Formats: sequence, structure tokens, C-alpha cells
Amino acid sequence: MMKRISCLLCAAICLIGCGTTEKQLNERAAELCKHIPDLHQLEKSCDFLTKDFYAVLDTMVNLPDATPLEHQWEWWFIADDGTYIPYCDCKVLAVEQSDTDHALATILVQPQDTFDYVSDEHLMSLERVHGKWLMADFDGHKAHAVRYIETARHEQGVRQAISDYLVNEIAPYYLQGEVCVPTIQLVAANDTCVYGIFYVFWYNLSGDTLKTVSGGMHAGRMSLISDNGKISVTSFEQTVDGAGNWESAKRIFGDLFDVYVNITDYAISYELARHYQLREYVHAHDMRVHYYQDYGWEPSDLTEDLK
Repeated sequence: MMKRISCLLCAAICLIGCGTTEKQLNERAAELCKHIPDLHQLEKSCDFLTKDFYAVLDTMVNLPDATPLEHQWEWWFIADDGTYIPYCDCKVLAVEQSDTDHALATILVQPQDTFDYVSDEHLMSLERVHGKWLMADFDGHKAHAVRYIETARHEQGVRQAISDYLVNEIAPYYLQGEVCVPTIQLVAANDTCVYGIFYVFWYNLSGDTLKTVSGGMHAGRMSLISDNGKISVTSFEQTVDGAGNWESAKRIFGDLFDVYVNITDYAISYELARHYQLREYVHAHDMRVHYYQDYGWEPSDLTEDLK
């Protein structure tokens, strides 16, 4: 019995000796609040985040076609109203240490110079790594980031399957150039099919410009299968050309018909999709291309963002 008590006392003394005082934890949590990462300064936060938390955030913001995330990031950590984190004041309300290497801090966040915003409490997880307390999570965003990555990678797999189908099955019927790069506008998708508007473009490379040789639009529903994680298209039901186009679109898209019409009517959505997807292709294939040009039109600069 005495031996057991002695062991327990030694363990308790060791925990106290290896632990951190409440004041130290509060000060460290307050310091970490200054390094809550934003989209454009995530790399500067590297030394203040655990490796796995930083890794999932870094992976998330560097995913191909991460454009939607750019509009969410500024409120993703803190608020739902667009509040930008560098202009927020953070106050540590309490820190509870669960063991020698883990703690949970309650943070009060109040944007500066904002009178119509109610202060919110948030939870910051801290983990001690090699004797240094780091941010290990913030409001459960680590799990959110993992889900975001999984969803994005699945969508990339779907888009790659669509692109492969268009290049292999549709593009050969066009006047061919040197490079074929499809443009994809998804209307809706599930595990077995996708509805969308799909474009095929053939280009020839002239200096730093991709010049359009031919192209066309194909709308409809593609059926999908997944085999050991690889997604492929098994069939494509297209809208018909000419007089029957409207009725065939209604039949194929069904309840999604209005969404389909809105996308096709909104020309800028097509221009944006083509611009950014072509830029992504050029980057992925390490091409020295800065422009693309349709016949009779001025070149479009891929290095600039469309608005």
C-alpha cells in the first residue's frame, strides 16, 4: 500500500514539475491568438501551429481550384459575417490543462471598431511539443479541413474522369490541334452521375499563346463508376441539337432544369470557368503559356484574374 502511495506521489510531483502554470498558459494562449492564420499569411503561422494542424490547413489552401475557399477564409476561423481576423481583439478568458501536454483555451473575440458585432467565444486547443505550446486546433477546424480536402479530392477525381471522357470520346470528332483542354461547369453531382455543361477546346501553341482551333458545348448527364477509388464515366446522355434541344434538356435535367438555364444564361460563369480551368491546366503541365486566344478576338491574359 505504501509503495502504491509513493508511486502516486511521485507521479503527481512529476506532473506538477513538468506542467505549466495557469499564468504561463494564459500568456502563451494570448500570444498564439496573434498567429491565427489567414489565407495569405498561413506560412508565417507555421512555427505556432502543430505540424499536423498546419499540414491540413496548408493542404487545404493549396488544393487545385481553391477559388471558393479564398472567399470563405477571412471568416472561416472567427465569424460568419466576413470579419477579418487581423482586425480582431482576442482575450483569453480561461485555460484548462487536461494533462502535461494538452490544454483548452476559451478565447473571446471582438472585432476592432465594430459596434454591431456581438463578441463570440471560441475554443483553441493547445499541445506542447518539445517543451513548446502550439495551437493544435481552433473550434474543430482541423476536422473541417480534413473533410474539405476529402470532398475536394473527390470532386477533382470526378472532374478528371469527365475531362478524360471528353478528350477521348468527344474531342476526336472536332478539328484537332496540339492540345485539348475541356471546360467543365457542374450543375449537380452525386456518387453515380453528374449533370453539367461541358466544353471541348482544341488549341495550337504559338509562342506563349494557346490559339483556339475548334470547340463546342455538350450538356447533359454523365453516369459514373468508381473502381478502387478511380472514377470513370460509363455513359453520356446529351441534349440534342436544333429544335429538340429545349425539350431534351428538360427531360435530362428534370428538377435541375432551371439551374441549368441560369448557368447557360450567365455568360460570365462560362468565361470564369474556362479561364481558371485553363490556367490550372497550364500550371499543372508546366507550360510556358500566358495567353489564350479565340479566332477574331483579342488574347486573354491567363496571369490576370477575371472579374
